[in-house]
Amino acid sequence: MDRVAYRAASGLRGRALHTARVLARPEHSQPRTAQPKARLEALRARLAEESALTVDDFAGTKHAERLRLGRVNDVRLPSYMKTNIPKGANFGRIKRDLRGLGLATVCEEARCPNIGECWGGEGGKENATATIMLMGDTCTRACRFCAVKTSRAPAALDPHEPENTAEAISRWGLGYIVLTSVDRDDLPDGGSAHIAQTVSKIKQKAPHILVEALVPDFSGDAAAVAQVARSGLDVYAHNVETVERTTPFVRDRRAKYRQSLATLVRAKEANPELVTKTSIMLGCGEQDHEVEQTLRDLREAHVDVVTFGQYMRPTKRHMKVSEYVTPERFAAWQEKAEAMGFLYVASGPLVRSSYKAGEFFVRALRSPRSKT
Repeated sequence: MDRVAYRAASGLRGRALHTARVLARPEHSQPRTAQPKARLEALRARLAEESALTVDDFAGTKHAERLRLGRVNDVRLPSYMKTNIPKGANFGRIKRDLRGLGLATVCEEARCPNIGECWGGEGGKENATATIMLMGDTCTRACRFCAVKTSRAPAALDPHEPENTAEAISRWGLGYIVLTSVDRDDLPDGGSAHIAQTVSKIKQKAPHILVEALVPDFSGDAAAVAQVARSGLDVYAHNVETVERTTPFVRDRRAKYRQSLATLVRAKEANPELVTKTSIMLGCGEQDHEVEQTLRDLREAHVDVVTFGQYMRPTKRHMKVSEYVTPERFAAWQEKAEAMGFLYVASGPLVRSSYKAGEFFVRALRSPRSKT
């Protein structure tokens, strides 16, 4: 037998042997239709046995809480935190003015919920309030509650900003303006000269305009604080933001509670005629006795005006809201602060540091100044 024929014969024998082994297995000892039929019957029996199951049984939630989707651990936004769409003749007029003058406001940039009330101030434009942002939109600090962009080296200051801002505001026709700014720890004076120059320019062009400045702590530099306080300012504002215990968890590590108090003290020392002002956020994990202690600390620092507002989480990257404080509790804090001798108190879930500042200041001027 030649080699090719031998290989063919060997292959046939191998295939025959494999076929014989397969047929000898137990499953092949029954008819070919037996296996599928048995499997079909088993499936029918199982379906009959499980016919009483419900969707809850299938999902494994028969005696448990139903499935909840979304950010279920977050505190829900109460109905009293919702606001109406801003409108009104005064609001529309100020918005058109902004576009024409090329001014940027924190009211719009931060999507403040009170923009309609502040811009629509009772009594016309003279009592309306708008907040202008100075020194750019990038901060050198990174507080956990704030959505402003941060950088170690923001863009250089615009040397023409004080003059341009003053000219625009003088033509705007408002009776009250709030200036605010980012922290600029990259500058030797923290930007105090820039802010002071802007205030001075505004007062030169429109002496009738009342000016409030919500300023940084200037890293505790007393000379920088005094420079702004003596610039012709009417209201010197600097926010402590929260109680002393929670300050390291809420604010940037360079923003210290005692340093903020000292800033307000130095402003009053530099210009005793100044109205000093600060703001406290609730819903940051503070306790009631800590809020009371903060109010006592502020009165010892001779702070004239305090505002209370609800902390709102800007994004998922920022700290969570510990609780939504009820309007009744805000009212109670206002009553307590007024009893302690503050010149004026604004307190409510939607109140922010410059909330209707023009209206409040005008009313405060009609009342005798606190002597405590």
